[in-house]
Amino acid sequence: MNGYQFTLAGADLEARGSGALFWPARKLLCVSDLHLGKSERMARQGGAALSPYETHDTLSRLDAELAATRAETVVCLGDTFDDRDAVDALSEQERLWITRLQAGRRWVWIEGNHDPGPLNTGGTHLAELPLNPLLFRHIAQETQSGEVSGHYHPKARLSTKGGSITRPCFLIDGDRVIMPAFGTYTSGLHAHEAILSDLMREEALAVLTGPFPAPIPMPR
Repeated sequence: MNGYQFTLAGADLEARGSGALFWPARKLLCVSDLHLGKSERMARQGGAALSPYETHDTLSRLDAELAATRAETVVCLGDTFDDRDAVDALSEQERLWITRLQAGRRWVWIEGNHDPGPLNTGGTHLAELPLNPLLFRHIAQETQSGEVSGHYHPKARLSTKGGSITRPCFLIDGDRVIMPAFGTYTSGLHAHEAILSDLMREEALAVLTGPFPAPIPMPR
């Protein structure tokens, strides 16, 4: 899968078409907002019935990204699980799958608003991860340069000859990256919404995910 190469705070990074971020020099793969167990959580709380296979699909795509990049460090940037009970509801197969993905790698779970506190899933649990010159956290803060965050699930619309397509996207400027949601069952916030426009500099790009990641000026 192709990717979009860019530099943040001196670090050469790749926004991959899958929605993952790769830092080749560190052999680090970052994914955000997997929301594993969303279908189980909605069923548990009496919400809409969704196909129960989203965790399998999300883990399959993560597995493929790890194979493609040969990453040695993985950072899950928060809201990896749809809530704390979704962790306990993982099937034995899914737990073993996560354990296999972790084997031989440094694995960091960043605290999100859906999954605060330590997780009983191996790896290391942190509120945020400073890894010079970058800082990985779940929710962007206005003053931080070199910041990689998620939370907002940004998406953008691209005009085509046949009309338009809307895809999850990375938002990138000279200070930060806001990552798209990697999870199968995740909605998104349009890039032109004020909360995102206020965070991103005027020259910011939206890099749409897909087989051929497409950078466009961030919609305002």
